[in-house]
Amino acid sequence: MLPSLASIFWNVDPTIFTAGPWHVFGLELGPLTPRWYGLLFMAPFVLGTFVLAHIYKSEKTSPAWVDVITVYMLVGTIVGARLGHVLFYEPSLLTTPDIFEVFRIWHGGLASHGATIGILLAVWLFARNNKFDYLWTLDRIVIVVALGGACIRMGNLMNSEIVGKPTDAPWAFTFPRDVEHLVPVTRPLPAGAVQVAAVPVQLVDGTSSYRLLPAGTPVAPDAPMAVPRHPTQIYESLFCVFLLVLLYAMWNRTREKTPRGQLFGLFVVLLFTFRILVEYLKENQVSFEKGNFMNQGQLLSIPFILIGIWVLLRAGKDPNNPYGYAPRDLDAAEAAAAGGPTIAPVAGRK
Repeated sequence: MLPSLASIFWNVDPTIFTAGPWHVFGLELGPLTPRWYGLLFMAPFVLGTFVLAHIYKSEKTSPAWVDVITVYMLVGTIVGARLGHVLFYEPSLLTTPDIFEVFRIWHGGLASHGATIGILLAVWLFARNNKFDYLWTLDRIVIVVALGGACIRMGNLMNSEIVGKPTDAPWAFTFPRDVEHLVPVTRPLPAGAVQVAAVPVQLVDGTSSYRLLPAGTPVAPDAPMAVPRHPTQIYESLFCVFLLVLLYAMWNRTREKTPRGQLFGLFVVLLFTFRILVEYLKENQVSFEKGNFMNQGQLLSIPFILIGIWVLLRAGKDPNNPYGYAPRDLDAAEAAAAGGPTIAPVAGRK
């Protein structure tokens, strides 16, 4: 595989390093192979705690709640993303003899729409169990979710997955590790294309793909090629960074006077509208999407946009609860550091 100046040659190993094998109580375990995707998946749960703690303290809510909601979010994200993939993209897993395959997230298969549903349910449980207003909580958590979206899409880039359609744009990426979208070689090679040491294989579902040969294998004259494509992972990651900055700036301007539901509604409408648009630049992820005007990701985005518009139209218009509520439970030291008076814990609405 030789790089070309006509595109960015992306041949990054998705594994950070390999160590081992490990021995525990006399048993030999497999080698430790942490992946960039796993690191970037978990990073928002760590970094987001600092952002959310700052937000909570600024509104006289104890940052101790951040640890609690992070646990809810972690479980909701992972379970929702995996079940969403199974239900929306690979329902055949529900009838496989090995039913535990549904739970093997390390085999790949996490859906962002499923993660969104999981997060909505997790935040609802957190709010109900701890006397937080649901929309107040969502308005603040979407700032962290935007950070998570940016990190996860960069994880997809490190995995050379969810690639875009071929393009001759000067910022195009060539993904030689993406065996699902290698194409038969043509002569002369298109600008930026590279041949890849791979052989064709037939998948279980009857579709054709390729299998990479070991590193160092000579590239045969008829070997398939990787062509320059839209780096849609970067497009989505940058858009999430934009949402992060926008939502934080809006919250920072109004803080405890933020209209209830405004940030959540805006986040959902903008995120999933962009998702519909960027999907036209992506390759289909599953075979049943071929030939459809809108793929599964676009169809699943429509209900979220409608919900977001409905929430935006009602944002802050409840005269009895225009801003939402949360326990105002900073202790004396925390309140002093935050620049405000100590406020006693609240059992219900404020």
